[in-house]
Amino acid sequence: MPYISVRGVEHYYEWIKTSQPHTHSSKPVMVFVHGWAGSGRYWQSTAEALASDFDCLLYDMRGFGRSTRLVQPPPVFSYELEEYAEDLAAFLVALELPSVYINAHSMGASVVTLFLNRYPQQVKKAILTCSGIFEYDEQSFTTFHKFGGYVVKFRPKWLGKIPLMHRFFMARFLHRSIPSPLSQAFLEDFLLADYAAALGTIFTSVSQKAAEMMPQEFAKLSVPVLLVAGEYDKIIPAAMGQMAASLSPYVEFALVPQTAHFPMLEDSAMYLKTVQAFLAKD
Repeated sequence: MPYISVRGVEHYYEWIKTSQPHTHSSKPVMVFVHGWAGSGRYWQSTAEALASDFDCLLYDMRGFGRSTRLVQPPPVFSYELEEYAEDLAAFLVALELPSVYINAHSMGASVVTLFLNRYPQQVKKAILTCSGIFEYDEQSFTTFHKFGGYVVKFRPKWLGKIPLMHRFFMARFLHRSIPSPLSQAFLEDFLLADYAAALGTIFTSVSQKAAEMMPQEFAKLSVPVLLVAGEYDKIIPAAMGQMAASLSPYVEFALVPQTAHFPMLEDSAMYLKTVQAFLAKD
């Protein structure tokens, strides 16, 4: 499996392309960024569908999926969203990719929003799937962090062996069902996520700082962006995405009906149609 050292962490990555893996291609590159406690593998079907037009690059963010191996001595880093944006920048430099398209999901979309404002010259277009802005509420955030801490701490590996547990695990994220192997993969990624990374990003992505920072970041966007929302998303409601999109003339908003937090998997045909229409525009 291919790994590359990025800021002291061995990052897993995978190419999905129609040409031979190690041959030069004239196609543009699209990088896929996953969300909290996930990995690049849930983007695989979307990447395969776009591989006729793009060389698609999946990777696992620091502390998630298969990117949990540290070099020695281990680096000192934080789990701020800005640090993950710098991870992405270093990852693209390491792979010698000066100009790309990006499709990012959920927490990964927040990371990419920060990246777009720091390195706008490196991105032709971006798709932010299930992203948005929210207001800070101290009591709600405290409760969320407490609950999230319990969820991250108590993750016995045997949960992944309980029949149908993957369906219960994914129920809150979906409006339509997805294939069982995908649900099982989500549960496996959640159970394997590094404890410090999983807990740290709960506190940084849902915080007063993020609530105050993200509207400013959306307002500063200068790269063409498509923000895609699922109609029944309970994690990041579509209204939050619509508010974020309204802050910049560079952001186009699209709603995928009858889907929730994973529109690219719940209705892949409509999601791809929406994305491809955006990519085809001058």
